[in-house]
Amino acid sequence: MTRECSLLLPRVCAALADPRQPRSDDTCLEKLLDWFQLLTAFDPSLDLLQDNPCLTEFITSVLALPEPSPNILSFTLQLAGILASSENRFQHLQQEKLLVRLFGGDGPLSSALWEDASVRSGWVKGMHSMMQHQPALRFLCSSGGMDVIFILQGDPSLFVASAANKLLVDVLTLSVESEMTKALSTKDCEWPACAQMIIKHVEDSLQSTSASRIEQSLKLLTSIFRSCHAEWTQVLWLGIANQIESLLTKETVEAQHLLANLLLEMAWSPVFGDTEGRIWALVTFALERLTPLQVGPLAVKILMIYECPQEVRIQALTVLLQPMDCVLRAASQPLEYTGLLDESVSDPATVEHLLSCKSSCVSLLCQTLGHLQKLLSQTHQRVDLPYTALLRSLVTILQFCNGFLSPTSPLGSTISQILINCFRVQSSALDVLAALLERKDCDTLIAGLFDVLLAYLESPNTSPTVLKKTFKATSEALVRLQALSCSNSQHQQTDKILEGIFLVLQKRLCSPCWEVRDSSLEFLTGLVRCLKEEFRQSLLSSEVLKLTENLLEDPDSYVRASAVTAVGHLAFITFLDPESPAVGNRYNKENTIAKLQEILSTDPEGFPRRAAISIFTEWLRRGCTGQLEDTVQFVSTVIQTVEHDFDWEVRLGGLELVQAFCSHMYRHLGCPECPDPPVLAAVIYSVQQNKLLQILCQAKVFKFLFRSLCDCDKPLGQKACDILLNLRYTFYPVATLKEAEGPEGIPAGYNIAWLQRTLTQGSLAQNILIDGVKGVHFQDPESMMVVLGTIDLIELHDELNKCSDHVEKSPQSLLEDILATAGTIEDNEADCY
Repeated sequence: MTRECSLLLPRVCAALADPRQPRSDDTCLEKLLDWFQLLTAFDPSLDLLQDNPCLTEFITSVLALPEPSPNILSFTLQLAGILASSENRFQHLQQEKLLVRLFGGDGPLSSALWEDASVRSGWVKGMHSMMQHQPALRFLCSSGGMDVIFILQGDPSLFVASAANKLLVDVLTLSVESEMTKALSTKDCEWPACAQMIIKHVEDSLQSTSASRIEQSLKLLTSIFRSCHAEWTQVLWLGIANQIESLLTKETVEAQHLLANLLLEMAWSPVFGDTEGRIWALVTFALERLTPLQVGPLAVKILMIYECPQEVRIQALTVLLQPMDCVLRAASQPLEYTGLLDESVSDPATVEHLLSCKSSCVSLLCQTLGHLQKLLSQTHQRVDLPYTALLRSLVTILQFCNGFLSPTSPLGSTISQILINCFRVQSSALDVLAALLERKDCDTLIAGLFDVLLAYLESPNTSPTVLKKTFKATSEALVRLQALSCSNSQHQQTDKILEGIFLVLQKRLCSPCWEVRDSSLEFLTGLVRCLKEEFRQSLLSSEVLKLTENLLEDPDSYVRASAVTAVGHLAFITFLDPESPAVGNRYNKENTIAKLQEILSTDPEGFPRRAAISIFTEWLRRGCTGQLEDTVQFVSTVIQTVEHDFDWEVRLGGLELVQAFCSHMYRHLGCPECPDPPVLAAVIYSVQQNKLLQILCQAKVFKFLFRSLCDCDKPLGQKACDILLNLRYTFYPVATLKEAEGPEGIPAGYNIAWLQRTLTQGSLAQNILIDGVKGVHFQDPESMMVVLGTIDLIELHDELNKCSDHVEKSPQSLLEDILATAGTIEDNEADCY
């Protein structure tokens, strides 16, 4: 602790203990506790308490208050627990009888303040912090604290109940690992006293008729097996295995999902990998016994366990796919295609019953679809999915949802009525469809897929969210179609599909709903990126180009931004492509650049301006800005526009444009960005380097970079400094004579010392940095060469990257904030952060 903090701490403690002072902010108190946590973490000695007697005086003062505020009492409980985390400080606080007064039966436990959840939470957290050594463990058991924790397991506050559960896990672990004199075995189960209390409580609760007690114990066991992978957990399990198996067989137990969670954590634990533990047999039993709604989360996570036996893996996949198989069969009887499954695990009647009820049907399908999406998102998939049948089942669900199917079976008719226009199922099914089509393993497309997607795109009943997901699935389907198209007939089919999509797109671009217009533009941009050649003719023969251009003037800023992005990407297949047949038509280069530059300079909202600068940068990266002279003029115009933009992200986009311009010029002139030592002389004195410097000055790049270096928004200064450092390494790959000599080696007329001082002023210097001031000319190549070789950019870089937290979030600043709140600091000296 610093001297400044030790001087402030007594006043802070006095202010917090004074009920007449304004109530301190909970966030400040939490930060104060974090600070004490750091102070005590690496120093178990008594020094903190001996050097700062105000801490024990504070605890005594709070205990003496007839009615302390709940947040101060909670803070005191937590502080005492943190202080008592070392055995030395624990004994000191015990001698002062502070711990028993705080955590014992005569303390807050018996007061009216115990009704406040924050006090109960403070008690649990304080006790948890204390549980680092055996004396604290004995104190907990002897003071009746275990019974309090057992009660708090069922606290109405979920935060308190969860904290009590975590405390019990750590108490059990500490008890076993610190008090055991010999290793536990399945034949000799002499648990330590504290551990015995917890285990007996669990066993009694599992045998109880109280559903809440059973649930609390299952949650506790799940937490134990999740966080503890020691051998003693196997001994614990063997003592309760029969009770868990008994609960699985009872129809009346409401906590079946908790049983599934428990089995999952045990299956993940390395302790239960052997067959002797009966885990996989119980998992199999649960997969058969529980309904798909209850066991679905277990099934999908079992499929992600590498060590899972193959027969269990097959069973879990069968459980997961059974609802999809049932839907597929209900849609077509007799079945036209092979189903997803050859046999069932769960009772088919159970699945059919769930799908026949509206609430359970939607929940079951959404859960199943969510699990399938999770499986498909795995980079290394450990299970082989029946892709074609799964794709067919997804299309079937989507057909049910928009009324395309009229099944003859009773179950099919019921499902159809339940799912019609069901937003949740539509949304989930489209997510899975897009994920499925993204996978390279899915090498087939089924007939009718595009019919269904087009129907959703055309339907006025399709919500904006579902439409957006339909667009994504359509994009993936078109990419897959492109990969599979080989013959002329398939190309003709692709052209026909694209023609239908563009007709729909024209209508959607004119929608009165801004979300629809926005997602339509995003879809169009995606098409440009992935299907250039295939759809150019379909695009040019449609009204999409004109409509997209019109949306540059849309009243909604999000739509204008998406229109800018779409127009910018469409340029790649029209005027920016030298082979494009569209060159010279109304959608020409000059017209587009002028419109986007106008948006960049005049649009009142930030989103379109950000989109415009991003597009310009993308054009530059792809080398689509014309001849060298045109490119230099283009960059100069753009950075002069963004230089004074109020939106810092637009200015940052300008710096990214400059970075792309530098890379473009390196390639154009053949200059290496980071030259190697063998070619230093050639790099430093080459004509290309001089040409590069002249071009950068001509484009007014240096003026923009040095102004950005002093920008009030830190990311801009950091970015500008990175670019300048890169340029410096290009022109000065190693320390030069000029750098070694320092200021005396600078030619007359260059006031570099002034510039160095000016740059350290940050944003205050931004308006000073204009051409011609103090002999520093940003458009003069020789001047800039001197500046790059002399200014200490590395020091500026370190300064810009230094986090301000060391000042704003320092303990001293925190203590001053608390005193300011209490009104004991004059002139408002506290930092605000």
